[in-house]
Amino acid sequence: MKKTERSKPSAARTSRASYRRHPMSLVQRIAVTASAVITFAILAALLAYILIMGVPNLKPSLFAWHYTSDNCSMTPAIINTLLMVVLSLLLSVPFGIGAAIYLVEYAKRGNKLVKVVRLTAETLSGIPSIVYGLFGYLMFVIALNMDKSMLAGALTLAIMVLPTILRTTEEALKAVPDSFREGSFGLGAGKLRTVFRIVLPSAVPGIFSGIILAIGRIVGETAALIFTAGTFSGVAGGVMESGRTLAVHMYCLLNEGLHRSEAYATAVVLLVMVIGINALSGAAAKRIARRTQ
Repeated sequence: MKKTERSKPSAARTSRASYRRHPMSLVQRIAVTASAVITFAILAALLAYILIMGVPNLKPSLFAWHYTSDNCSMTPAIINTLLMVVLSLLLSVPFGIGAAIYLVEYAKRGNKLVKVVRLTAETLSGIPSIVYGLFGYLMFVIALNMDKSMLAGALTLAIMVLPTILRTTEEALKAVPDSFREGSFGLGAGKLRTVFRIVLPSAVPGIFSGIILAIGRIVGETAALIFTAGTFSGVAGGVMESGRTLAVHMYCLLNEGLHRSEAYATAVVLLVMVIGINALSGAAAKRIARRTQ
Protein backbone atom coordinates (compact mmCIF):
# COMPACT_ATOMS: atom_id res chain seq x y z
CA MET A 1 0.00 0.00 0.00
CA LYS A 2 1.49 3.32 -1.09
CA LYS A 3 1.81 6.06 1.43
CA THR A 4 -0.02 9.20 0.48
CA GLU A 5 2.12 12.26 0.84
CA ARG A 6 0.59 15.17 2.65
CA SER A 7 0.17 18.20 0.49
CA LYS A 8 2.48 21.02 1.45
CA PRO A 9 0.78 24.08 2.93
CA SER A 10 0.31 26.92 0.47
CA ALA A 11 2.22 30.17 0.79
CA ALA A 12 -0.96 32.10 1.59
CA ARG A 13 -1.85 29.64 4.40
CA THR A 14 1.68 29.89 5.79
CA SER A 15 1.52 33.67 5.71
CA ARG A 16 -1.83 33.72 7.52
CA ALA A 17 -0.46 31.42 10.20
CA SER A 18 2.59 33.64 10.60
CA TYR A 19 0.41 36.74 10.90
CA ARG A 20 -1.68 35.06 13.64
CA ARG A 21 1.46 34.40 15.63
CA HIS A 22 2.94 37.84 14.94
CA PRO A 23 0.13 40.39 14.37
CA MET A 24 2.61 43.28 14.09
CA SER A 25 4.04 41.71 10.94
CA LEU A 26 0.67 42.15 9.25
CA VAL A 27 0.49 45.77 10.41
CA GLN A 28 3.98 46.46 9.09
CA ARG A 29 3.20 44.85 5.73
CA ILE A 30 0.01 46.89 5.39
CA ALA A 31 1.90 50.08 6.29
CA VAL A 32 4.70 49.38 3.80
CA THR A 33 2.25 48.51 1.02
CA ALA A 34 0.16 51.60 1.72
CA SER A 35 3.31 53.77 1.64
CA ALA A 36 4.31 52.36 -1.74
CA VAL A 37 0.81 52.86 -3.18
CA ILE A 38 0.57 56.44 -1.86
CA THR A 39 4.03 57.32 -3.21
CA PHE A 40 3.19 55.93 -6.64
CA ALA A 41 -0.19 57.71 -6.64
CA ILE A 42 1.42 61.06 -5.81
CA LEU A 43 4.01 60.61 -8.55
CA ALA A 44 1.37 59.57 -11.09
CA ALA A 45 -0.86 62.52 -10.14
CA LEU A 46 2.06 64.95 -10.48
CA LEU A 47 3.05 63.59 -13.88
CA ALA A 48 -0.54 63.60 -15.08
CA TYR A 49 -1.06 67.20 -13.95
CA ILE A 50 2.10 68.38 -15.75
CA LEU A 51 1.21 66.55 -18.95
CA ILE A 52 -2.45 67.61 -18.96
CA MET A 53 -1.61 71.27 -18.33
CA GLY A 54 1.51 71.43 -20.49
CA VAL A 55 1.10 69.25 -23.59
CA PRO A 56 -1.83 71.27 -25.08
CA ASN A 57 0.29 74.44 -24.77
CA LEU A 58 3.25 73.13 -26.73
CA LYS A 59 3.66 75.04 -30.00
CA PRO A 60 6.44 75.62 -32.53
CA SER A 61 7.05 79.21 -31.41
CA LEU A 62 8.27 77.92 -28.05
CA PHE A 63 11.24 76.35 -29.83
CA ALA A 64 12.34 79.41 -31.80
CA TRP A 65 16.05 80.13 -31.70
CA HIS A 66 15.73 83.62 -30.24
CA TYR A 67 13.65 84.55 -27.19
CA THR A 68 11.13 87.37 -27.39
CA SER A 69 8.34 88.48 -25.10
CA ASP A 70 5.88 87.20 -27.70
CA ASN A 71 7.14 83.66 -28.34
CA CYS A 72 8.71 82.99 -24.89
CA SER A 73 11.07 80.56 -26.59
CA MET A 74 12.71 77.97 -24.34
CA THR A 75 15.46 76.95 -26.81
CA PRO A 76 18.09 79.29 -25.28
CA ALA A 77 17.19 77.95 -21.84
CA ILE A 78 17.58 74.34 -23.03
CA ILE A 79 21.05 75.10 -24.41
CA ASN A 80 22.03 76.89 -21.20
CA THR A 81 20.76 73.95 -19.14
CA LEU A 82 22.91 71.46 -21.05
CA LEU A 83 25.91 73.77 -20.72
CA MET A 84 25.29 74.14 -16.98
CA VAL A 85 25.07 70.36 -16.51
CA VAL A 86 28.35 69.78 -18.35
CA LEU A 87 30.20 72.54 -16.48
CA SER A 88 28.91 71.49 -13.07
CA LEU A 89 29.80 67.82 -13.61
CA LEU A 90 33.27 68.69 -14.91
CA LEU A 91 33.89 70.67 -11.72
CA SER A 92 32.33 68.25 -9.22
CA VAL A 93 32.79 64.68 -10.49
CA PRO A 94 36.64 64.56 -10.38
CA PHE A 95 36.74 65.96 -6.85
CA GLY A 96 33.89 63.78 -5.61
CA ILE A 97 35.32 60.55 -7.02
CA GLY A 98 38.87 61.47 -5.94
CA ALA A 99 37.77 62.19 -2.39
CA ALA A 100 35.82 58.93 -2.23
CA ILE A 101 38.84 56.96 -3.47
CA TYR A 102 40.98 58.51 -0.75
CA LEU A 103 38.44 57.78 1.98
CA VAL A 104 37.95 54.14 0.98
CA GLU A 105 41.28 53.03 -0.50
CA TYR A 106 44.00 55.16 1.05
CA ALA A 107 42.85 56.57 4.39
CA LYS A 108 43.67 54.44 7.41
CA ARG A 109 40.88 53.10 9.58
CA GLY A 110 40.04 55.38 12.46
CA ASN A 111 41.51 58.40 10.68
CA LYS A 112 40.04 61.58 12.13
CA LEU A 113 40.17 63.30 8.75
CA VAL A 114 37.79 60.67 7.35
CA LYS A 115 35.25 61.40 10.07
CA VAL A 116 35.53 65.14 9.45
CA VAL A 117 35.06 64.75 5.68
CA ARG A 118 32.01 62.49 6.10
CA LEU A 119 30.45 64.81 8.66
CA THR A 120 31.08 67.78 6.38
CA ALA A 121 29.54 65.99 3.38
CA GLU A 122 26.42 65.06 5.35
CA THR A 123 26.11 68.64 6.63
CA LEU A 124 26.51 70.14 3.15
CA SER A 125 23.87 67.82 1.70
CA GLY A 126 21.29 69.22 4.13
CA ILE A 127 21.87 72.92 3.48
CA PRO A 128 19.01 74.66 1.60
CA SER A 129 19.75 75.73 -1.96
CA ILE A 130 19.02 79.38 -1.20
CA VAL A 131 21.98 79.38 1.20
CA TYR A 132 24.19 78.01 -1.58
CA GLY A 133 22.89 80.78 -3.80
CA LEU A 134 23.78 83.48 -1.29
CA PHE A 135 27.21 81.94 -0.75
CA GLY A 136 27.84 81.76 -4.49
CA TYR A 137 26.68 85.35 -4.92
CA LEU A 138 28.99 86.65 -2.20
CA MET A 139 31.97 84.47 -3.11
CA PHE A 140 31.97 84.13 -6.89
CA VAL A 141 29.88 87.08 -8.12
CA ILE A 142 31.15 89.76 -5.73
CA ALA A 143 34.41 88.61 -4.10
CA LEU A 144 35.92 87.00 -7.22
CA ASN A 145 34.29 89.57 -9.53
CA MET A 146 32.78 87.00 -11.89
CA ASP A 147 29.50 88.90 -12.14
CA LYS A 148 26.42 86.78 -12.83
CA SER A 149 27.73 84.14 -15.20
CA MET A 150 27.44 80.50 -16.16
CA LEU A 151 30.76 79.78 -14.45
CA ALA A 152 29.61 81.29 -11.16
CA GLY A 153 26.44 79.19 -11.32
CA ALA A 154 28.37 76.04 -12.22
CA LEU A 155 30.79 76.52 -9.33
CA THR A 156 27.89 76.96 -6.93
CA LEU A 157 26.10 73.86 -8.22
CA ALA A 158 29.35 71.87 -8.14
CA ILE A 159 29.66 72.57 -4.42
CA MET A 160 25.99 71.69 -3.98
CA VAL A 161 26.15 68.25 -5.67
CA LEU A 162 29.65 67.34 -4.47
CA PRO A 163 28.42 65.63 -1.26
CA THR A 164 25.99 63.48 -3.23
CA ILE A 165 28.67 62.29 -5.66
CA LEU A 166 31.15 61.71 -2.84
CA ARG A 167 28.81 59.64 -0.66
CA THR A 168 27.40 57.50 -3.47
CA THR A 169 30.88 56.83 -4.88
CA GLU A 170 32.13 55.93 -1.42
CA GLU A 171 29.33 53.39 -0.93
CA ALA A 172 29.92 51.98 -4.43
CA LEU A 173 33.62 51.47 -3.69
CA LYS A 174 32.83 49.81 -0.37
CA ALA A 175 30.51 47.38 -2.17
CA VAL A 176 33.38 46.04 -4.31
CA PRO A 177 34.52 42.73 -2.73
CA ASP A 178 37.96 42.71 -1.11
CA SER A 179 38.75 39.56 -3.08
CA PHE A 180 39.02 41.72 -6.21
CA ARG A 181 41.73 43.81 -4.59
CA GLU A 182 43.51 40.78 -3.13
CA GLY A 183 43.49 39.02 -6.50
CA SER A 184 44.96 42.09 -8.20
CA PHE A 185 47.67 42.43 -5.57
CA GLY A 186 48.42 38.72 -5.89
CA LEU A 187 49.04 39.17 -9.62
CA GLY A 188 51.60 41.88 -8.88
CA ALA A 189 49.52 45.00 -9.58
CA GLY A 190 50.20 48.10 -7.54
CA LYS A 191 47.72 50.09 -5.49
CA LEU A 192 47.03 52.73 -8.13
CA ARG A 193 46.60 50.19 -10.92
CA THR A 194 44.28 48.09 -8.76
CA VAL A 195 42.09 51.08 -7.97
CA PHE A 196 41.74 52.34 -11.53
CA ARG A 197 41.69 49.02 -13.40
CA ILE A 198 39.80 46.76 -10.98
CA VAL A 199 37.93 48.67 -8.27
CA LEU A 200 36.61 51.69 -10.18
CA PRO A 201 35.21 49.73 -13.17
CA SER A 202 33.39 47.42 -10.75
CA ALA A 203 31.88 50.43 -8.96
CA VAL A 204 30.73 52.22 -12.14
CA PRO A 205 26.96 51.51 -11.70
CA GLY A 206 26.98 53.00 -8.20
CA ILE A 207 29.04 55.98 -9.31
CA PHE A 208 26.63 56.67 -12.18
CA SER A 209 23.74 56.55 -9.70
CA GLY A 210 25.28 59.47 -7.84
CA ILE A 211 25.92 61.34 -11.08
CA ILE A 212 22.29 60.84 -12.14
CA LEU A 213 21.10 62.25 -8.82
CA ALA A 214 23.44 65.20 -9.29
CA ILE A 215 22.13 65.83 -12.80
CA GLY A 216 18.56 65.84 -11.52
CA ARG A 217 19.41 68.46 -8.93
CA ILE A 218 21.36 70.60 -11.40
CA VAL A 219 18.56 70.59 -13.96
CA GLY A 220 15.86 71.41 -11.43
CA GLU A 221 17.73 74.07 -9.45
CA THR A 222 16.45 77.65 -9.45
CA ALA A 223 17.21 79.50 -6.21
CA ALA A 224 20.99 79.15 -6.40
CA LEU A 225 21.15 80.06 -10.09
CA ILE A 226 19.04 83.21 -9.86
CA PHE A 227 21.72 84.75 -7.63
CA THR A 228 24.74 83.43 -9.54
CA ALA A 229 23.93 82.69 -13.20
CA GLY A 230 21.28 85.37 -13.63
CA THR A 231 18.11 85.39 -15.70
CA PHE A 232 19.29 86.53 -19.13
CA SER A 233 16.86 85.06 -21.66
CA GLY A 234 19.32 84.49 -24.51
CA VAL A 235 21.95 81.84 -25.13
CA ALA A 236 25.06 82.42 -23.05
CA GLY A 237 27.90 83.38 -25.36
CA GLY A 238 30.50 81.95 -22.98
CA VAL A 239 31.05 80.71 -19.44
CA MET A 240 31.56 84.29 -18.22
CA GLU A 241 28.18 85.47 -19.53
CA SER A 242 24.77 85.26 -17.89
CA GLY A 243 22.09 82.79 -18.93
CA ARG A 244 18.96 81.20 -17.51
CA THR A 245 18.40 77.47 -17.33
CA LEU A 246 15.09 75.79 -18.11
CA ALA A 247 13.97 75.72 -14.47
CA VAL A 248 14.81 79.42 -14.03
CA HIS A 249 13.02 80.16 -17.30
CA MET A 250 9.87 78.46 -16.00
CA TYR A 251 10.15 80.39 -12.72
CA CYS A 252 10.47 83.70 -14.55
CA LEU A 253 7.41 82.98 -16.71
CA LEU A 254 5.30 82.10 -13.67
CA ASN A 255 6.63 85.07 -11.71
CA GLU A 256 5.54 87.47 -14.45
CA GLY A 257 2.03 86.00 -14.34
CA LEU A 258 1.44 86.64 -18.05
CA HIS A 259 2.70 83.39 -19.55
CA ARG A 260 1.34 80.59 -17.40
CA SER A 261 0.51 78.35 -20.36
CA GLU A 262 4.10 78.68 -21.67
CA ALA A 263 5.38 77.86 -18.18
CA TYR A 264 3.37 74.62 -18.11
CA ALA A 265 4.73 73.73 -21.55
CA THR A 266 8.24 74.39 -20.25
CA ALA A 267 7.55 72.02 -17.35
CA VAL A 268 6.76 69.24 -19.83
CA VAL A 269 10.02 69.80 -21.71
CA LEU A 270 11.93 69.92 -18.42
CA LEU A 271 10.35 66.63 -17.36
CA VAL A 272 11.24 64.97 -20.67
CA MET A 273 14.79 66.31 -20.44
CA VAL A 274 15.32 64.92 -16.95
CA ILE A 275 13.93 61.52 -17.92
CA GLY A 276 16.02 61.47 -21.10
CA ILE A 277 19.27 62.39 -19.35
CA ASN A 278 18.66 59.79 -16.64
CA ALA A 279 17.87 57.13 -19.24
CA LEU A 280 21.03 57.88 -21.23
CA SER A 281 23.15 57.87 -18.06
CA GLY A 282 21.64 54.57 -16.93
CA ALA A 283 22.22 52.99 -20.35
CA ALA A 284 25.83 54.19 -20.35
CA ALA A 285 26.37 52.74 -16.85
CA LYS A 286 24.98 49.35 -17.90
CA ARG A 287 27.12 49.32 -21.05
CA ILE A 288 30.29 50.10 -19.09
CA ALA A 289 29.38 47.50 -16.47
CA ARG A 290 28.97 44.81 -19.19
CA ARG A 291 32.38 45.65 -20.64
CA THR A 292 34.08 45.31 -17.26
CA GLN A 293 32.56 41.92 -16.49
